[in-house]
Amino acid sequence: MVDVIVAIPTFRRPQSLTRLLNALAKLDTKARVTILVADNDVQRHEGFDVCAALKDYRWPLDFFLAPERGIAQVRNALAERALAHPCDFIAMLDDDEWPEPQWLDAFLKVQADTGADALHGDILRDFETLPGRLAKRCDGIAPLLGQTGPVAMIEGSGNIIVSRACFEALPKPCFDPAFALSGGEDRDFFERLRRQGRRFAWAKEARVHAWVPASRATLSWALMRAYRVGNSDMRVFLKHSHTAADSARETAKIAGALLLFPLLFVILGLASNRAVDALRRLFRAAGKIAAALGRTYNEYAVTHGA
Repeated sequence: MVDVIVAIPTFRRPQSLTRLLNALAKLDTKARVTILVADNDVQRHEGFDVCAALKDYRWPLDFFLAPERGIAQVRNALAERALAHPCDFIAMLDDDEWPEPQWLDAFLKVQADTGADALHGDILRDFETLPGRLAKRCDGIAPLLGQTGPVAMIEGSGNIIVSRACFEALPKPCFDPAFALSGGEDRDFFERLRRQGRRFAWAKEARVHAWVPASRATLSWALMRAYRVGNSDMRVFLKHSHTAADSARETAKIAGALLLFPLLFVILGLASNRAVDALRRLFRAAGKIAAALGRTYNEYAVTHGA
């Protein structure tokens, strides 16, 4: 029987964490499961209190306070704690997500079929208020969907499962604290695994839902998310050595987005879907340029949702 740790970082989202824990209690799985929760808020410790109040929970539940603020820091605390448990895999869910009942066994099936070291699954969105026609196409608002099978890379840490061996083989810390409040620590984590020759896969049937509060269901938030992704992606790119060809391709992407700028006013006048795609590329390029100039955008300094 496979042993799986489900690791959850949480910060000031007690309602969302409660929903996630309730969903995990309804998993239809043959695996041995342990739930691990790290509350990154030592002042209010609402997530810790949610866990402490649970009685007769279905799975073993290990919860603790992670005092060092930052998404990379809390993920490192989870990884260290998880490795103290017997486990074959460590799954990670964000505290605003919740899985469907077949989620875990779907992951394990695709892992057995592909031999992948790390896998990502589909993310469907549930909204507090419906986004506008243009915003609903943007990353973080549109569903994140893939096709089951091997993939070249995993970009994020929402809805993933990773072999214990991956965490054990990486030099510590597994997640770079330089990305504490900016995000991008997950992109860097998977880049490091890729360089070790680890294999990745997508498991479409390993579905989770993610709550999108009204403050995130807007075009302005989506464009700033694109800026942040560009900013953190460039920081990851600059951190690792790359070939001249890699640098040339990255420069071409930025230049291509900037060349679209004179056309944006015309495109926006048509209010078409192309307007959003062009704007997203422009904001991503701006984020990359800012990172190249040494500037960091700390998206996770603000908490959305409850």
